[in-house]
Amino acid sequence: MQWRRRHCCPIKMTWAIKRSLFRTHVAGLFSLALLFTFFLFFSHQDWLPGRSGPRENPLAYTVRGFRNPKGEANQSSALRSLWREAAYIAPKPLLNLSFQQAEGAVGEAGGGGGGARIGVMGLGDSMSTNNSLQKEMGVGGKLSAQPYRYILNEPFKCRDSSPFLILLIAAEPRQADARNAIRQTWGNESVAMGLGFVRLFLLGTGKSSDAFLQGNIEEESSLYHDIIQQDYQDTYYNLTIKTLMGMNWVATYCPHVSYVMKTDSDMFVNTEYLIQKLLKPELPPKQRYFTGYLMRGYAPNRNKDSKWYMPPEVYPSERYPIFCSGTGYVFSGDMADLIYQASLSIRRLHLEDVYVGICLAKLRIDPVPPPNEFLFNHWRVSYSSCKYSHLITSHQFHPNELIKYWNHLQSNKHNACINVTKEKSSRYRHRKFHGERTS
Repeated sequence: MQWRRRHCCPIKMTWAIKRSLFRTHVAGLFSLALLFTFFLFFSHQDWLPGRSGPRENPLAYTVRGFRNPKGEANQSSALRSLWREAAYIAPKPLLNLSFQQAEGAVGEAGGGGGGARIGVMGLGDSMSTNNSLQKEMGVGGKLSAQPYRYILNEPFKCRDSSPFLILLIAAEPRQADARNAIRQTWGNESVAMGLGFVRLFLLGTGKSSDAFLQGNIEEESSLYHDIIQQDYQDTYYNLTIKTLMGMNWVATYCPHVSYVMKTDSDMFVNTEYLIQKLLKPELPPKQRYFTGYLMRGYAPNRNKDSKWYMPPEVYPSERYPIFCSGTGYVFSGDMADLIYQASLSIRRLHLEDVYVGICLAKLRIDPVPPPNEFLFNHWRVSYSSCKYSHLITSHQFHPNELIKYWNHLQSNKHNACINVTKEKSSRYRHRKFHGERTS
């Protein structure tokens, strides 16, 4: 009896502990399974759509997933399939072609066969599941490989000299207030401090029935000579066209420019910091250079109801190549023609910044990280003269805000951080006087 009391009980206790541990382990595995299912469900939702566009947040139109070595391995094969589907590499582009003429030129260059046009059809019929995208992309969802007909052009901007910097600003036809605000602020020639400087607003066409709007745009163009307008529908889904047309303009009319910046009409751009601190005009211009806010390892959005939807049959890879946020990126002048020529053999995608990244991947040119990761911001940075004197881009500005903050920055640019330094110094002295820790 004494032996049972001494030895039996410990044996029963051991099995009880084992049962308890087993139950705990099973419950943990079940919780992990539920968590993983929850993650998979929400990774396919537009859970960060942003307030006004896909570029407010790096996750807005693409969602990070688990790193998949197999997915990374097939990225290069997916890119090769995009390139192979273009049946030809076009010669130097023909200028001033209408949409119909451009489509005909594509067919002739490809031997007249219907298959020859597949490479330049954009998303084509594969986008039929997304009616809004299909409608916005124009006739049959096709994107022309050749330059669209110029409605307004400025072909002599670089006739007398080669500028140091060209600003390509994507704007909508109705955004006259935004264009005027930019002309008064970061797009004003005075910010270049004597260096050659060209400001260009890139526009497509609005509704064909809106003759009043078009008349205003033409009057604005005759006054400022800074509008490039071509005959394509000006919509979000045609941003790729708009950007490529801007690059083609640079390659055609200003091929010797040192640097180009592509940005949007709702951006704050510290042009002085861009020129003096990043591009450094005292140094020889760089070649094959591309920089901005780097987007690494992002996955296509597979939600068919999303404006950022990317069908797997169009882009099957699980990752995009490295690209820079389209809110603002900078490249050397030689890149304009390189990117445009590369685009002629790559099927068009409606996500402009992703598509430019694919062109860079084909060219085997890696975007260069900026010297400071906070220089390019595709979100709204809270304003202070100190912060804004040390960044290049900030997103989501209304025209009146842009003028207000720009004027404040200009009036404080020589002592932008003095008040901040004084405040920190005052806090330090106060804490030291009271015997508090100062580190």
